[in-house]
Order: sequence, then structure tokens, then C-alpha cells
Amino acid sequence: MSERLQPGDTAPAFTLPDADGKQVSLADHQGRKVIVYFYPAALTPGCTKQACDFTDNLDFLAGHGYDVIGISPDKPEKLATFREKEELKVTLLGDPDKTVLEAYGAFGEKKLYGKTVTGVIRSTVIVDEEGKVERALYNVKATGHVAKIIKDLGL
Repeated sequence: MSERLQPGDTAPAFTLPDADGKQVSLADHQGRKVIVYFYPAALTPGCTKQACDFTDNLDFLAGHGYDVIGISPDKPEKLATFREKEELKVTLLGDPDKTVLEAYGAFGEKKLYGKTVTGVIRSTVIVDEEGKVERALYNVKATGHVAKIIKDLGL
């Protein structure tokens, strides 16, 4: 089970392929706040709702200095299909070997329909301009999560 991040921790650095296969790093966003959210799988109902919510609020969040990155274990090809099908504007990155998911504490044991399984823990980590964890939220709900983040950040 990977360790969960705490406020004040240095956010683990990463470089992962986006939906077009282009490498994107956390360091590319230095000087801006970044909402990094982890979701189990592209093209599933809950993950689609969450990605659409982030896309719908992307301009608002960007206007307040936040970039948004979604990370799942999906390969770039599936992310590209997801982006096109749902008209997503949020940056989607693939982590098929789950090293970034594990580094952020977003992969491990979780309850699913009453059973304990190992998989992606729906999580959101907000990273400040200096690369430190501002907030780390685990086991979040797909629906209503973006509105809650906006409210909690006082935006």
C-alpha cells in the first residue's frame, strides 16, 4: 500500500505521455497551482462525469491560477478516444505501470461493492506554485467533486 501524501509534502515529480503521446511533466507547470486528479479508467460513467466536470470548470479554474491534469492507468490511445468522444479539454496522462499513481498514494487497497480489491483510489492532490502538496483528498466521489474543490478553495 502506497503512502498517502500530506499537506506540505513535496509533490512527486512525474513525466507521463498525454493523449497524443507527448511527454508532460509536473515541472512544466512550475509557478502555477495544479490540480492533479487520479481516476480508475477512461470511458467509464463515473470517470466520464468527473472529466466532464473538470472540463466544464477549466476556464474558471485557470482564471484562478489552477491547471488541471487527470491521470489514469490508461494508454495514450484510449485517452485520445476518451478526449474525442467526450470533447474533453483537461490534460489527460497515462500511467500504465502505475508508478505515479503509487507515488501519490492513489493506488492500493480499496472497497468496491463490499469487497476489498487493489486498484486506483479516486484521489485529488492540489499542488502549489512551489511544487508542495496543498491538499490531498482520497476516496473522493466522481459526482460533485469539482464543485466541492471550488467551494473548499474559496474560489
